[in-house]
Amino acid sequence: MRSLSRVRTMKKILLAACLTLVAAEAQAVSRYDPTRMSCGRVQATIARQGAVILRYQSTRVPGLPLYDRYVRDERFCNMGEVRSRAYVPSADTKSCPVYVCKRPDFDRHFRRRLFPRH
Repeated sequence: MRSLSRVRTMKKILLAACLTLVAAEAQAVSRYDPTRMSCGRVQATIARQGAVILRYQSTRVPGLPLYDRYVRDERFCNMGEVRSRAYVPSADTKSCPVYVCKRPDFDRHFRRRLFPRH
């Protein structure tokens, strides 16, 4: 009876430890304003850290903050996601090339092959 109780207690402790590690990993992503950095520095920061959150103001809607998680490569994406090109404003250019994680849109590819444009 005691060993069953100990097993349950150990499972609870192990689960709590795993959840704590996941939460700590999610909080460890650094946040930056790319408009205060050169494009090269934005890209170097992403390359060095693997994944960062970039937050900046929309140029189309004044006062609207935009943000996303930008990654170095697909190892920093969730399962089922792929790396996709994106652009953010930086201090020296309006469109600095970076990468985000996206779910592949297989349906769009299928439609293109099935109904080609002429």
